[in-house]
Amino acid sequence: MDTQESNELQPEQEPQSEQTEQQASPPERDRYECLACGYVYEPDLGDDNGSVPAGTPFAEVPDRWRCPVCGARKQSFANVGPKGTASGFKENFSYGLGVNTLTPTQKTLLIFGGLGLGVLFMLSLYGLG
Repeated sequence: MDTQESNELQPEQEPQSEQTEQQASPPERDRYECLACGYVYEPDLGDDNGSVPAGTPFAEVPDRWRCPVCGARKQSFANVGPKGTASGFKENFSYGLGVNTLTPTQKTLLIFGGLGLGVLFMLSLYGLG
């Protein structure tokens, strides 16, 4: 019975590992943010001033390269993940009402859309009088 139970558990565990592999992106696409000034290095854009061509992953950027805004060293950058992904720790995405998995653009639309609807409702109260 132990082998049957272990066989039954294995198919359930495999899709989870496939999902995490699909969600994980190659590190070549990851963006890196300067901890000193907030500049974000995007591999798709590169750095024209620092002679880093577009498409260069951060790992291949020379160690002598500096932040084009504040001049901080390469070691002062932190990985913020690929563009268009949800921000924050991946462990926390499952908590809350589902808004943790929204991208920054989706969160902005949700916030300002809600504020816009609130203003419209408040203005509609003038029609009642």
